[in-house]
Amino acid sequence: MSSKPPPRRSDPPLQTHADRAALPRPASPLASVRQLLDSLSREQRRNQELLASLGFALRSFTNLGRFLELVPLVAARLVEAEGAVLIPFHPDGRLWREQLHGGPPELLQALASLSDETLLQASGDEAVAQLLDRLVRRQLTDRPLFATSVVARSRSRGRLYVYGPRSGLSWSDSYRRHAQLVADLTGVAIESEQLLQEARRHERVDRQLSTGAEIQAQLLPDHCPVIEGVELAARCRPAFQVGGDYYDFIPTRPQLLGRRREQGRWALVVGDVMGKGVPAGLLMTLLRGMLRAEVLSGHPPDRILHDLNQLAQEDLAQSHRFVTLFYSDYDPRTRLLRFANAAHNPPLIWRRMRHAVDRLDAPGLLIGLQPEAEYGCEQIVLDPGDVLLCYTDGVTEASGLNGERFDEERLIAALQAACRSGVGAQGILDQLFARLDRFVGPDRQLDDDASMVVLKVREEVMLPSLPH
Repeated sequence: MSSKPPPRRSDPPLQTHADRAALPRPASPLASVRQLLDSLSREQRRNQELLASLGFALRSFTNLGRFLELVPLVAARLVEAEGAVLIPFHPDGRLWREQLHGGPPELLQALASLSDETLLQASGDEAVAQLLDRLVRRQLTDRPLFATSVVARSRSRGRLYVYGPRSGLSWSDSYRRHAQLVADLTGVAIESEQLLQEARRHERVDRQLSTGAEIQAQLLPDHCPVIEGVELAARCRPAFQVGGDYYDFIPTRPQLLGRRREQGRWALVVGDVMGKGVPAGLLMTLLRGMLRAEVLSGHPPDRILHDLNQLAQEDLAQSHRFVTLFYSDYDPRTRLLRFANAAHNPPLIWRRMRHAVDRLDAPGLLIGLQPEAEYGCEQIVLDPGDVLLCYTDGVTEASGLNGERFDEERLIAALQAACRSGVGAQGILDQLFARLDRFVGPDRQLDDDASMVVLKVREEVMLPSLPH
């Protein structure tokens, strides 16, 4: 029985050199590393370009809204996410609805319908973030979500969300850092815009203050009038550009001219509106017009303060402010000074014959406090060499380096020293302000407006001649 030989396995076909070249070769480990590095390098360049474009927009855009529109787009592309949502805040914590960007429309609509009271009632930045997180989570359901706060100068300026598809996205540390970097740049942009708006607002206020200061400077006398037999000097140093201090010299008979005007009776007024800045300056401007009209009536000082109080009652009641005012009139022919006081600092008078300082005061309430307030009227005859000093409380209440007040005692001592030096009214005023400046300290701003008016009777004054 013959046996057949076992079948032979067919040999594989021979491969030519060309066939072997056409087959894919397995990548070597070195080539794989190079491919990975190239991929990482391309991703890094892409991220750098995205961040560079955001930085360019930050320094180039003058419209914050255009910059904020880019934020969700750049954030999503940096982390290869599906989308992003930016929720910025106003400085007071309200939702900035006009600048909501990114995200699906239904999410933006839900955010826009969120009431400001709900946000403001949440206690603290963390509570606000949790409230927004819950709302965004309800809208984006089970999508992977990453959230971070937009912060500038330790204050929350908003919230940035980056979300992916329902699967296939994991938040790596690199992605988180990129999203946080975008949020930080956004915080810088919002803060810069708010600082710019604040600077512009201050510029407008400064321009208004400058205008108000110019108007007030024109209302205060730019020079003291010539009154027979006396020297006058006055100065107002406001704590702000516009102050509430006021002084004035008003002729009771303005129709007189020349020598007759110099010999006529003059009103000397010093006042202070409670408060500082533009409101106080505007009120004092209003009272100045009322007072000048009252002076023309020729009434005595107590009647003038009474009428002024009634005229200004409504305006002062609406502003919730009051005014202190010392009103006096001086007759050069008799050297008689009549005065009334509406709770102002009593003026000081240095009597040359006694080398002593007295206080001039009369009973009376603040202007604007009560409609039917009554005021007392006193009078005194000034002797040659006497010095009258009217001032506001910004002088005696000025604080020194140690916190003490300048007070009335220091002012009296400074007045005595200046009067004994034998200088004129302007010299006395200069010495008083120099003493105040030394007490307050160099380059220190006064806490309140400080005004002083000095009247000195010339020592060579002759007695008035008898009428024919």
